[in-house]
Amino acid sequence: MANKYLDLFYRRKWFIMVVLMISLPVGLGVYLFTPKVYQAVSLLSYEQQKISPNKMSPDVVSRIRDIVSTLTQIVTSRTNLEKLILDLDLYPEARQRLPMEDIVDSMRQQIMIEPSQQGDIFKITFNYGNPDQVVKVTNTLAAKFIEENLKYREEKATETSAYTSDELAMAKETMDRKENGMRDYKLKHYNEMPEQQVSNVARLLALQGQYQSNQESVQDLERTLVLIQDQISNRKQVIASERANAFTDRSSNRNEEPINPDMQLEKMKILLEQLTSRYKEMHPDIKRTRNIIARLESEIASGRGSGSGKNKSKSAAGSVDTLILQLETQYKSVLLNIESLKAEKEQLKLALKEYEQWVAAAPVREAEWSALTREYGQLKRHYDYLVAQNLEARSMLNLEMRQKGSQFKIEDPARYPEKPIRPNFAGIMGVAAMVGLGIGFGFTLVLDFFDGSFRDPDALEAALAIPLIATIPHIETVAEKRKRNWRSFFSISLMISGILLVLALFGFVWFKGYIVI
Repeated sequence: MANKYLDLFYRRKWFIMVVLMISLPVGLGVYLFTPKVYQAVSLLSYEQQKISPNKMSPDVVSRIRDIVSTLTQIVTSRTNLEKLILDLDLYPEARQRLPMEDIVDSMRQQIMIEPSQQGDIFKITFNYGNPDQVVKVTNTLAAKFIEENLKYREEKATETSAYTSDELAMAKETMDRKENGMRDYKLKHYNEMPEQQVSNVARLLALQGQYQSNQESVQDLERTLVLIQDQISNRKQVIASERANAFTDRSSNRNEEPINPDMQLEKMKILLEQLTSRYKEMHPDIKRTRNIIARLESEIASGRGSGSGKNKSKSAAGSVDTLILQLETQYKSVLLNIESLKAEKEQLKLALKEYEQWVAAAPVREAEWSALTREYGQLKRHYDYLVAQNLEARSMLNLEMRQKGSQFKIEDPARYPEKPIRPNFAGIMGVAAMVGLGIGFGFTLVLDFFDGSFRDPDALEAALAIPLIATIPHIETVAEKRKRNWRSFFSISLMISGILLVLALFGFVWFKGYIVI
């Protein structure tokens, strides 16, 4: 079977070679008429910010790939690409027959932004038919990438700073309202606060002691008041009895020793000191006591000038009045003391009630204050966090304004491409040769399929189903042999001429520079 096909292909060798010779120029034509596509590559690197990158960089926790992806969407947006197409006059023929949106999509497909394995280095690749413009576009895209990165980071830093400032202002306003509420609450319920509990209890115990002492003092003074009343009553009875007996028994009355006015004056001065220590100068008892002292002093002075007999009679009468007056003054003083103590008792009762209310309200205030301070603690932590975020945002904004933050840098700008990436000469020629051989072999098989002649005795016996007696070989005459030789020479010459022609064509195109390998 294999020999059959080898014999078949050998017999059709000139046809196969002709088809192959035709396919190679066709492949060359395809190569020459296929638009050349050039590629330019620009290498960029991502540099962390120069000032405290670990402390202040907002993208320490973010991935550079995300930043590159975001900037890729911005750089390859329709607005940027359309402006680039118009500025560099790209795709002039396509712009005449296609809408701008399709041209932008086509250009976007020719742009590739590929990060490296490390992530901090990536390359921008652009494919286009003009080598000069492909370099310009690639470098423009790289510069646009850096520009958009700076703009994007500055806008992001500005928005972040504004957002944190607004949040901080709102948090501060909330904090101020909360602090004012806490201050007002504490001022309103200061005496009921838990920290005043110890002093309130101590003061309550002291007030209870004072209240008990006040009650005991009132009881003592009331007993003293009863005694003074008894003394005044007894003294009045004695004076009335003495006056009744004064006219009948003058002799015995003369022999009685009178009360010394000087001693009485001394007692009134002592009483005056006691009254001034308790009351103000305008108190009626103090005025009354001063009048008594003045009268006693005048009596003593007049008694010394008028004689002993007369002095004795007057001092006897005045001594009785002075003693009763002294007792009455003492009685009034005790009454005033009782009233004062009762008034003090009422004040103590009010104070006790007030302190009891404060002590009783302490647990309620403690629970309310705990709720206030707990919410305030959460607000304070949130406020401190916003303060830190605002400081960081301001620092980042300052860095971005001074272009000290993380940024992209062109490590290797795009260079002029020396050869196109498409079409591939070797690939096209290989495909053309394969197609030519395929057509030659395939057409040979098709011709053999439709060929009804027998070239093998076995095939003839199988087809006719009769035994073959003999085969007569072809005896070539001299004329036929000469004709065959001339035909072979012509075929070989034609084939060599075709090969030389194809080689000349390829050489011409090569030396003209149309073929780039």
